[in-house]
Amino acid sequence: MRILHTSDWHIGRSFHGHATLDPLRGVLETLVAQVREHGVDVVIVAGDVFDSATPAAAAYTLLSDVLRAVADAGATVIVTSGNHDSAARLGFQARLLRDGVHVVTDASAVGTPVTVSDQHGPVHFYGIPFLEPVLLRSEWPGVRCQADVLAHAMDLVRDDLGSRGGRSVAIAHCFAAGVEPTPHLERDIQQGGLDVVPLSTFDGVDYTALGHIHGRQQLSPRVRYAGAPLHYSFGEGGKPRGSWLVELDARGLGPVEWLPLPVPRALSTLTGPLDELLHDERFAEFEGHWIRAEYTDALPQRDPMRRLLARFPHCAQVSHAPVAVPSADARTYAQRVRSARSEAELVDSFLSHVREGEGASAREAELIAELLDERSRVEATA
Repeated sequence: MRILHTSDWHIGRSFHGHATLDPLRGVLETLVAQVREHGVDVVIVAGDVFDSATPAAAAYTLLSDVLRAVADAGATVIVTSGNHDSAARLGFQARLLRDGVHVVTDASAVGTPVTVSDQHGPVHFYGIPFLEPVLLRSEWPGVRCQADVLAHAMDLVRDDLGSRGGRSVAIAHCFAAGVEPTPHLERDIQQGGLDVVPLSTFDGVDYTALGHIHGRQQLSPRVRYAGAPLHYSFGEGGKPRGSWLVELDARGLGPVEWLPLPVPRALSTLTGPLDELLHDERFAEFEGHWIRAEYTDALPQRDPMRRLLARFPHCAQVSHAPVAVPSADARTYAQRVRSARSEAELVDSFLSHVREGEGASAREAELIAELLDERSRVEATA
């Protein structure tokens, strides 16, 4: 049996104010083509189908179109809800879809598999939707955190599998021990302490398809993250996009292959003085990319975004990141102020403090002197 493990579609998410619906549609059309090309039997979407609990109508349309296309390509689809999804809304959507598309959003269904058979017998797919511990304490006594609810859910899976027999796949949406997250991206499930799920939690099944982390990761040969199909932040820029093609043979887990997906527009972070970013030929190859620009001039520059957009039409973020110049003067700011012998030196001490060591330039020193002289003349005639 061939299984395509994907996750974190985040339909409806924006990228620095830019809609991603059309690029995502194109990428998912490639995924459907891969289903046909590789004879995929089952497609898994491991949570965060939508980016919002209240997705727009266009997001529902895209999801319905893609799931129908996957089913038309001959694959069974199994979708679980993630922490960004509304389980109720996604579950309602399930009733409108055709046979062969299974949407798992209800905690009471944990431990009841979707079973798909091949020439070697049944494969049981155990979908585990994102579970809120606080909402399950009355039904699952003793659960306090993600590690607890996933442990209880996998106990239900193993109990059911013990009576059924056969090969098995678990699907979950969580932080698992050993994962490397993208900073400021995977929201709402904390790392550290009790919110990290031990890898041993997923023992007892042939393969575990995880979602929530936006970059592909292999925690063990049997436990993997597929990541998101699009880049949703500059922190993801260097991470490949795609899905895992997982094969199960008669004995269990067989070969696992990475199937890359196209990147509609590359992401690049450019660093340098603003004038170089605007004119240097070494940046020409990035003119069609999404750009995060970090200009290193000592002082903030006028209208940097407007000027950068003239060269990089897809510049999405600009920040001022001056290069710190170590000061040869080891005195504190207060010491420099007290030792200033003139108002000009006082101004220079202030500039050196706010510029992290860089005082007034020669031209600035001339202007400061002129202004101070002019003030003295005005005060003398007052």
